[in-house]
Formats: sequence, C-alpha cells, structure tokens
Amino acid sequence: MKLYHNTASPYIRKVMVLLHETGQLGDVELVNASGTAIDPGTMPISQNPLGKVPTLERDDGPALYDSRVICQYLDTRANAGLYPEAPALWDTLTLEATADGILDAAILMTYEARIRPEELRYAPWVDAQWGKISRALTALNTRWMSHLHGKLDMGQLAVACALGYLDFRHDARNWRQGNDSLAAWYAEFEKRDSLQATIPAG
Repeated sequence: MKLYHNTASPYIRKVMVLLHETGQLGDVELVNASGTAIDPGTMPISQNPLGKVPTLERDDGPALYDSRVICQYLDTRANAGLYPEAPALWDTLTLEATADGILDAAILMTYEARIRPEELRYAPWVDAQWGKISRALTALNTRWMSHLHGKLDMGQLAVACALGYLDFRHDARNWRQGNDSLAAWYAEFEKRDSLQATIPAG
C-alpha cells in the first residue's frame, strides 16, 4: 500500500499514529505529497479527485481517502479494535468527529494566514473558527473526560492529534487555559510512543 504523506498534516498524523499502534507501519510505503487548493503541487489527484491527503492507495482496490475512512479500514485490517462494536462505536465516532472538527477550523485559520493575501484577510472570520475550537475544547474538558480516560480507541488518538496541531500551529491561543482536565490528560497521553514518533514538522 502507498500512503500519500506530509509530516505537517494532522490528518496524516492520525493515520500514522494508528499504523504505529497496530503494528502496520511496515506494510505502507510513504509517498511525499504537498500542495494547496490553489496549487495542487504533488497532491495525488489521479488517486483522489479531491486532491487531498491522506490518500491510501491499495493493492486490491481503489484508493481510500478521508482520514476516518482510512483509519477504519486499517483498524479492520489489523483487527485492532480501536473502533469498538456498537453501541460504544457511536461515542468513539463522535469523539473522532469532534477532533476532526477542531482540525478543520484550525487548518482554515492556518490557510487564512498562509495563503490569502494579507489585505484580504478577515480577522472576525478567523476568530469565528477559534470559537468553534473553543466550544469543542470545552465539551472535551467536561462531558468527554471519562471516555478519554477509558479504554484506548480512535477517538482518543484523534483528540491527541488535534491538540498536537493546536500546539504546532496556534500555540499563542493557549488552548490549555480553562481546560485543566483536558490539558492534564494530554500531558500524559502524548507520551505514547505512537505520538512521540509522529510529532509534526514543516
């Protein structure tokens, strides 16, 4: 299999963390890919019409894309149980969706600063994206703490990748302020080998 890869992408980090956790890293060839919606560069357009990463090119079927699809496929392939059976599955998927929503908003903030010309940037829109992140962090810090401290699943790994991306790109926003329980959980959880091996760069 080939995974179109970029060390700065938190969505790819999710996939890489799962590969580490499930012992499948040696089964995947990493192919560097980079670009934007404006300039697709070396993105895997022929494998993924959306021109996005991660994209997983399989030997026995069409390419898979969207990190949640790829992670569920790889978890099933390894029979690892990071996506539990229903009804627990719904909480895991919702927690993963919350983490991905944090990433969606955080990446839009990053693109606003990196891609949009300075004279066209709109600060209230950026602040609105952070508002989404702030609400999600509050939810994690309150209603989701028992799940985060429970049996390892993809929801926990996705949250850790989301928080790591906030540190990577938006550290000045200080997501830990007012989220003491979440910050304490992350301080321990990020010590996992899979997370230490996939710290973002670039």
